[in-house]
Amino acid sequence: MEETATLRARNSDFWARTAPGWVHQADRHDEIGRPMGAVALDWLRLQAGERVLDVGCGCGGTTAEIARVVTPLGSAVGLDLAEAMVATARHRFTAPGGAGPRFVAGDIETLDAVPGAPFDAVYSRMALMLLADPVAGLTTVRRSMRAGARLAATAFRDGRVNPWLSTALLGAAAHLGPLPPLPIGDEPGPFAFADPARVTRLLTAAGFTDIGIHPYDVALEAPDDPEVVTEWLIEIGPAGAAYRDAEPHIQGQARAGVGRLLERFLTTGTGYRLPTGLWLITARSDGTSTP
Repeated sequence: MEETATLRARNSDFWARTAPGWVHQADRHDEIGRPMGAVALDWLRLQAGERVLDVGCGCGGTTAEIARVVTPLGSAVGLDLAEAMVATARHRFTAPGGAGPRFVAGDIETLDAVPGAPFDAVYSRMALMLLADPVAGLTTVRRSMRAGARLAATAFRDGRVNPWLSTALLGAAAHLGPLPPLPIGDEPGPFAFADPARVTRLLTAAGFTDIGIHPYDVALEAPDDPEVVTEWLIEIGPAGAAYRDAEPHIQGQARAGVGRLLERFLTTGTGYRLPTGLWLITARSDGTSTP
C-alpha cells in the first residue's frame, strides 16, 4: 500500500477533478442517492437543538436535511474535502443572513477539530471508506464529539452486492481512454470498508466504543431515462473527468456503453432498480471529546 501522504495527495487531486460532475448532478444525486444514507439518519434519531456534523457532505443535500430537523436551536455543519462542492453547497442551501446549515472545506484527516465542535451526533453517507488515513480521520471526528455522542455512517460492503458500480465504470471506460488508477486492497475507494473486522479495528483505534456494523440492503430507484441515468453514474464516478473532457460523440458512446450493461437493472416504463449492499456503522465517542 502506498504511503499515506501519497494517497492523501491522490485523493485531493481526484476529488478536485471529480467535483464538477457531482456539482452538475447534485439535485439528481440528492434524490436517487438518499436511500444510501437514510438508515443512518434513522438510527441517529436527531432532535431539535442538537449540534450535528455531516462528514463528506458533498454538495450539501444531506446537511440541509439534517438542518431541517435540528435548527434553529441546534446546528448542522457539513464538511468536505472538495472546495467546489462546498461552494456549491453554500450556494444551494445558505439562507439570507447566514441561516441554515454551515459548510466547511477541509481535510478531516489533518484538522485538529471541526469548526462548530463539540457535536452531539456525527453522520456520514458513503464517505468514510474514502479516507487515505481512516484512523486519523476518525480520530478527528471523535475529538470533535461530546463525550458519549453518537456516530452513524454508511459504506458499501463489496462488489458482489453492488454490481452496478463496476458495470458503470466498465461500460464507460472502453470509450474514454486512460482513467485514474483504481484503488487496490485497503486504499481509499468504494470497497475499502468491505471487511467489517477492519472497520471495527479502525474505529477502536480512533477511540470509539459501542461499535456496531450491520448489513443493510436497499435499491436505488432511478427513472426510465437511460441518457440521464448513465450520465449521472459516469459523472459521479472515476470516469467523470475523462467524460467531461471528451468530445460529445465520445460522451454519447460512453453513455451507450453503460446503458447496455445496465439493461438488466431496467424495467421499461418503470425505471432502474440498482441493488445496493451497505454497512450501517454505529458507534459512540469515548470520554475524551473536545471541551
